[in-house]
Amino acid sequence: MGWRGGQQQAVYLFEGLIRRGFETVFVCRPDSELSGYFKNKELPHIEIPMRNELDMFSACRIASYARKNGFNILHLHSAHAHTIGLLVKLFYRKLKLIGVRRVDFKIKKNIFSRFKYNSSLINMIVCISSEIKKIMLECGVNEDKLTVIHSGVDINKFDNIETDTLLREKYGIAKDSIIIGTVAALVGHKDYPNLIKAAAIVTDKAKQAVFIAVGEGKNENEIKQIHSNLKLGNKFIFAGYQKEVGKYLKAFDIFVLASKKEGLGTSVLDAQSIGLPVIAAKAGGIPEMIENGVNGILVDKQNHEELANAILELVHDPEKRNLIGKNGKETVSKFSIENTVEKNINLYKELLEVK
Repeated sequence: MGWRGGQQQAVYLFEGLIRRGFETVFVCRPDSELSGYFKNKELPHIEIPMRNELDMFSACRIASYARKNGFNILHLHSAHAHTIGLLVKLFYRKLKLIGVRRVDFKIKKNIFSRFKYNSSLINMIVCISSEIKKIMLECGVNEDKLTVIHSGVDINKFDNIETDTLLREKYGIAKDSIIIGTVAALVGHKDYPNLIKAAAIVTDKAKQAVFIAVGEGKNENEIKQIHSNLKLGNKFIFAGYQKEVGKYLKAFDIFVLASKKEGLGTSVLDAQSIGLPVIAAKAGGIPEMIENGVNGILVDKQNHEELANAILELVHDPEKRNLIGKNGKETVSKFSIENTVEKNINLYKELLEVK
């Protein structure tokens, strides 16, 4: 129902296909963030309840729509969508099914999960990083069902966004402060406890350092309790969910992603696209984007002292900040959404050639 990285990636691909003239329709739930977006943009979509992943009625409706309109590919952008897609194919066997695996979690060991990812009904599973493919293989998924297509970002998305000069005033941040920012949901795998502990060290040793976290999530209360226990006050600001993320990114001096698990971490790419120096944990596909010390800094997962030292290094070295930010902006083009769309189109063509 909400909007996070997975929804954004699905929309990027959808809009890319439409720009290239492909007949494409997005299936989404009524009253969701997606449906609101498509209505506002007047983009082709149908709203189907999909009350749960075993909603046979919704599966039947999707199959009927696909058959009636001559669709031959159904691209499934979440684990629940993957299950519904299998049901859809029971009603319309001609469909090619493509699943997407966006998280670097291991597949559950129950029979249903193993069937779901190895079923003959699924034609291909797109892993958004090589690390995810490695995990899927370890979980027993057949290699011939797996392919890697990195997620991408619109590298020009924030070009016309000006730095919000009132943002520092809004949060009472001094003009000479160094802002260390993150854009991440307040959920377990983003490892805010690690980031907050690092922030306590950094702000103690560098009085000009201020942290801002953009995001919301189910672990908000416990995360804020850790913040309170460490008495960080306005040295670590929770900005909540923001639709205009670009204004925050433009105000940051350093970008940090402390995740202990991550599919790829496209917020890193967004930060690099505007020239922000990035520090990130070696989680999931993040090392596939960052060459340590060149276009970013990598630190071990769940090591707040190492994270703090990396942040302090950039706080005290503006030349290194500028160089890493410049290098990141130059290398991010490899992960443009245009590349991602083209690779998906090539996959569609390959599957349609297989009888």
